Amino acid sequence: MFGVSGTGDTSGYGRLVRPVTLPDSTSRPYGGYFDEVADNLAAALRPHGIDFAEAVERAVVFRDQLTLHVRREYLPRVARLLRDEPDLRFELCLGVSGVHYPEQTDRELHAVYPLLSITHGRRIRLEVSVPDSDPHLPSLCGVYPTNDWHERETYDFFGLVFDGHPSLTRIEMPDDWTGHPQRKDYPLGGIPVEYQGAQIAPPDERRAYR
Repeated sequence: MFGVSGTGDTSGYGRLVRPVTLPDSTSRPYGGYFDEVADNLAAALRPHGIDFAEAVERAVVFRDQLTLHVRREYLPRVARLLRDEPDLRFELCLGVSGVHYPEQTDRELHAVYPLLSITHGRRIRLEVSVPDSDPHLPSLCGVYPTNDWHERETYDFFGLVFDGHPSLTRIEMPDDWTGHPQRKDYPLGGIPVEYQGAQIAPPDERRAYR
């Protein structure tokens, strides 16, 4: 991926192109404790009049990890049930990370939540996809209060807007900063560099991962 030579580019970028293939939905049985988690979540949703397939778009098992892709309007309810139900008890949310897939039309921005059950010694992930044109999703601070600063950082770097957050402001970039620096369409802002007497042009201002 890196170590480009012969171009004068000392950034290591060198027009990096690496295709990313995302895993498809996984069919049952998922294996391990994943089927039990899905069954228990489905049972917990049922008294609220919510079908599992209505709240969860798809389930993916990849690299021995279960990811439940949850529709954004169901995120707080699913997270609260995962936290509170005795057979689930995912008491700890390890923050939220943003991901930007510009090639996924109407699903460009993703929020990923790793969950840990201390009671049962289990791990799963929740993932929510939203369009770049409407980057809103519910805050989970009411369910997992420690997500406060994590949501601010994800907003700061990716532009995901967590509705209901107590104070959704930038946490690392200045308040008047334009744009969100970890998105793949964010300008690199390279400048020419003088290296051993040679003037090295900056790398392309926009990244392209295709």
